[in-house]
Amino acid sequence: MVAALDPLRELEILRCGSGPPLVILHGPNPYRRDLPFIEDLCQSVTVIAPSHPGFGASPRPEHVDSVYDLVHLYQSLLDQLPFERITLIGLSFGGWLAAEIAVNRPAKLERLILVDAVGIKLGGREERDILHLFNTPPRELDRASWHDPNKRPPGPFGLGWQMHLDDLSDAEMVQVARSWDALCLYGWRPHLYNPRLKFWLHRVSVPTCVIWGASDGVVSPTYGAAYARLIPNARFEVIDEAGHHPELEQPRAFVDCLREFLQ
Repeated sequence: MVAALDPLRELEILRCGSGPPLVILHGPNPYRRDLPFIEDLCQSVTVIAPSHPGFGASPRPEHVDSVYDLVHLYQSLLDQLPFERITLIGLSFGGWLAAEIAVNRPAKLERLILVDAVGIKLGGREERDILHLFNTPPRELDRASWHDPNKRPPGPFGLGWQMHLDDLSDAEMVQVARSWDALCLYGWRPHLYNPRLKFWLHRVSVPTCVIWGASDGVVSPTYGAAYARLIPNARFEVIDEAGHHPELEQPRAFVDCLREFLQ
């Protein structure tokens, strides 16, 4: 018998703040408490931000090797949290996970927020909707991920980190390498999407906001608008002067957008 991973006991989980619960599923890298958008959110909500298995300090058992293992794991996490209702926010790769969870209609889910999410295939077989993260030269990936690369926060955050290795400590380089390996495992083939997910997004039954960086070169705002149209009554919001990581590049505008939707 394979032992299950207990998300509340074994995952690395960032917790801060008080108020209505907001569960955050990260993208390429886990978040830290001192990031401006986390600090701001903690003033009004309870932030619960787990590191996916294989990312940060979270273990990855051998039997956890697919997106659907992560989806089941996070459904268990939602079930175990001591709240009646939860807002779920997924960013980039975490947006794919959040969309899959919402399709399954977990009982505690009250609202859904997707931020520059991957996860669906819109174009034809030979068309690329999502910039290939693992085959794109680091300089090009860095340029596509940010409206202004100088707005990148210090530390191992976002895409294009390979261009900034001199800014990372040895421990941070180990962390991003571990996270990159896990992202490859979960998202290599097909590349960061479920070919069937777009046909099931109509099952999302909670209020949904889809937020996009206007300068995202990884998944374009056109892709984001199409994503929103597949979800019943979803709002679509664009943040100016932001790329694939509006929460990092424009934290104030990002949090303002979240608060407006949550209120």
